[in-house]
Amino acid sequence: MDKSNKLNKILRELGSVVIAYSGGLDSTFLLKAAIDALGPENVLAVTARSETYPASEYAEARRIAKSLGARLVTIRTSELGIKNFKDNPVNRCYYCKKELFKKLDRMRKARKMGCLLDGTNLDDLNDVRHGRRAAKEFGVKSPLLDARITKDDIRRLSRRLELPTWNKPSFACLASRIPFNSRITAGGLKRVGEAEEYLRRLGFRQVRVRLHGNIARIEVYKDDFNRMVRLSRQITEKLKKMGFVYAALDLTGYRTGSMHEAIAAKLVALSRRGQKIR
Repeated sequence: MDKSNKLNKILRELGSVVIAYSGGLDSTFLLKAAIDALGPENVLAVTARSETYPASEYAEARRIAKSLGARLVTIRTSELGIKNFKDNPVNRCYYCKKELFKKLDRMRKARKMGCLLDGTNLDDLNDVRHGRRAAKEFGVKSPLLDARITKDDIRRLSRRLELPTWNKPSFACLASRIPFNSRITAGGLKRVGEAEEYLRRLGFRQVRVRLHGNIARIEVYKDDFNRMVRLSRQITEKLKKMGFVYAALDLTGYRTGSMHEAIAAKLVALSRRGQKIR
């Protein structure tokens, strides 16, 4: 049985589902697959709005859900009201996902739907995912993972299904732009969101603006380095107007989970001294 048929079989056995839907590559593919397997009446997509996600991402999620004929509900989440999230520990994502899944599970029960689903895929196991702990606590199922579907599989199958997200760059919440143990604020989230939106308008499809005090550390693909340098004066002037004092290009280039690098380096340094990270 190929992966697509295996996914269809898994979904059909669930009966009715609530999907944590962001409008990204993974959750859009899962939403389409669930609608095809169960019918739109048995699928509910729920999108969460908060300071950690840009308005542009929410608007795109709504457009895509409508094009798929999906039922979509929007809820508000208040991550910045959670001290353990706002203080930005290494397991920050656990507290964020716990807030989200608590509300989604309440909605699932109220609407008498069968299961709560997320878009975790096989490649996600290669990264640090503290949110998986929260998913397990609320019994969240991950059909893409269960079907052994990878990110490349999702892009290939999404293209076959003519989904607009098939080549969409990966996106993580804006809190991931702030170094661990540095306090997350609404102002900081707003600044990095606006900076990234500006850089995307300049044509940089995959970009991260990491916030280090008053420094914007910019990550783009290495193929975009020359263009970034050519536009450096324009970019620097714009980011200064947003409140940054300095703009720096990260010569390692774009990669996921770069904020974990500093934690890993600190762990190594402390272990050599026989200490534990705090």
